[in-house]
Amino acid sequence: MSTNSTSIAMEAPVEMQIQEIAFDGQETYAPSLSMSENLTKLAQKIDFAKCGPEEVNKEITEIDRNEDEAEQSTAPPLWPWDSVRNKLRNALTEVSVLSDLLTIAKGKKYVVLDPVPQDPPEPKPAMMMVWARKKSFAGAASVLFSGAERLKNSLIEAQKNRSTTADFHIELLRLRQNFRLKKVNNTIIGDLSYYRSSGSKHFHRGTFEVTKSEDEPDKLLSPPCSPNPNSANKLTSALRVTVPGELQGIASIKVYFQKDQDSLCSSNLNTPDTAFSIPEIDWQRKLEVAQNVLFCKEIFNQLAKEAVQLQSPIPHVVVGNQILASIFPGVQLVICLSHMEMSTDGKASLPPPIPRHDQVLEHTLHQLLRELHEKNAHYLLPHPASAPLGPSRKRSCAGPYAMDREEFVEMTESQTMLEQVIQQAQHTQLRDRTLCILDKLATQYKDPLISVHWLWLNSPTYACIKVTIFAQGYDEIYRNLVIIHVHDTYLKCISRDGKVVQLSYESMELKNYILCQICRHQIMAVQYLAKAMGWQCVANSFNLGSGTLVETFGNASSCILVSPVGDRLISIHCDQNSRVQVSVAQTPRKDFFPGQLVKERKWENLGNSFKEVQWEKMIGKNFLGKMELLMTSLTSSWMQ
Repeated sequence: MSTNSTSIAMEAPVEMQIQEIAFDGQETYAPSLSMSENLTKLAQKIDFAKCGPEEVNKEITEIDRNEDEAEQSTAPPLWPWDSVRNKLRNALTEVSVLSDLLTIAKGKKYVVLDPVPQDPPEPKPAMMMVWARKKSFAGAASVLFSGAERLKNSLIEAQKNRSTTADFHIELLRLRQNFRLKKVNNTIIGDLSYYRSSGSKHFHRGTFEVTKSEDEPDKLLSPPCSPNPNSANKLTSALRVTVPGELQGIASIKVYFQKDQDSLCSSNLNTPDTAFSIPEIDWQRKLEVAQNVLFCKEIFNQLAKEAVQLQSPIPHVVVGNQILASIFPGVQLVICLSHMEMSTDGKASLPPPIPRHDQVLEHTLHQLLRELHEKNAHYLLPHPASAPLGPSRKRSCAGPYAMDREEFVEMTESQTMLEQVIQQAQHTQLRDRTLCILDKLATQYKDPLISVHWLWLNSPTYACIKVTIFAQGYDEIYRNLVIIHVHDTYLKCISRDGKVVQLSYESMELKNYILCQICRHQIMAVQYLAKAMGWQCVANSFNLGSGTLVETFGNASSCILVSPVGDRLISIHCDQNSRVQVSVAQTPRKDFFPGQLVKERKWENLGNSFKEVQWEKMIGKNFLGKMELLMTSLTSSWMQ
């Protein structure tokens, strides 16, 4: 190398390689390599296998020898330690290079050492297929051997505990027949909710865990508190079911009527400190109890949601675990969720005392929710294949039958669960009021007698009552019949003459109506009896609202009877309190004396003043018996 030479760095031109040329002549360039990728590419071109350590050492030795000879020939000899200094300098250089190389290799932030790619070996498909099959067979054999080993151990344990413990797999099969199960990793998870199975829209993760009981056989025996003396000889389940804490305990829906306005929000929200322990039960009963808790919670949540959404004259109230709905003035329907949760010591709190529980309404709530599940899960067939699921068959036929808007709106309207329960509760309350009034009147009035017959063909919101009013011994002459239809908020009464009267839910209206029918029966029965004995009715009235004997409520009835020859008059007055006043008058008048003004004798046939009969002293079992005796005596006196 001459002294005038100049070092020139040779670099590759910065040009991108063409990756693809499209049909329209447009070129697609490949991205340029980074410095690290360029270094890796250059290092891959070095074949380190051809450069062995011996050849490298020879080249290094020759290069050092040539340099030493050149230095000896050109450089003058220096001080004696010059060679030692050169050796130490070379050693220091090599050590520094080695240190830098170790730092770069260890840190992995300066440079990355990539292996040199080698030529792939020649593929041998037959050998690879044999190796893959061998590996697959080995994996399958290991799984089968492990399963056989576990079954063998389980069989040995089952033979040991056959007298006290049932088979785990048989119990698991029975559980699978009733509940949804799935395996997650090594855990068996079950589902208690109605979300997937019954069409429920109440999403709740009612999951439970199934494990194998690891207790000893003597600990798996039935609990000593079992009332069955032969329970110790029964097989104990090998399953252990773990239910979430919110589904443990005993739950129920309490429905009752509240009449005390001051105790609407009473101590039902707070549970007392008294508790009782629940004995240990098997997995079937435990899951059924947990599912019942979930079902009761779904009922209460559905009713609470509807109570908030409904717009009623008196708003419904949802407080804690209670729903208050007003059905009549002063009467409220209370729906309470009673849940006795398990404590840490295995005891459940006693529910607070509540009034008389209506089990019929509770059964109605269960039935309505199951009907809702049935409606959500099943659709009436047939329905069009291209139509959406949900609309009823009648709604699907609205277009072909050309229904108008009013019919379509009426068809889409439906009652919610809370509205149906309130309607049935109103009917129950009105029916009880009607029953109480009729029983009191039947007990209070012995003349005439009141017979009440409840028809068996009823519905949850409709009842029919047949009330018969008759007198003992004279039921063939006349009997009054009243049909009462009990609905949810009103009564419809049909009398014997075909008149229809609609009454409200007030008890006094029904009482007044029955008392009016009793008065009417007395007057009508007397008229039929008089007709049979030859007497005639000259006047009658069923609504006496004036006079000295005006009733405080209702109307009195009266009639006037005339003997066959017309010389005797009987006036009968019957009021609402079953008080009867009977008066008698006779003709001709004994105090009639013809004079200058009235000379004709015909005027003496005018009725004389009525004289009241001492009715309590009359002989007879009832009102008609006394009237028959009175008319007979007046008729016989004329015949004599």
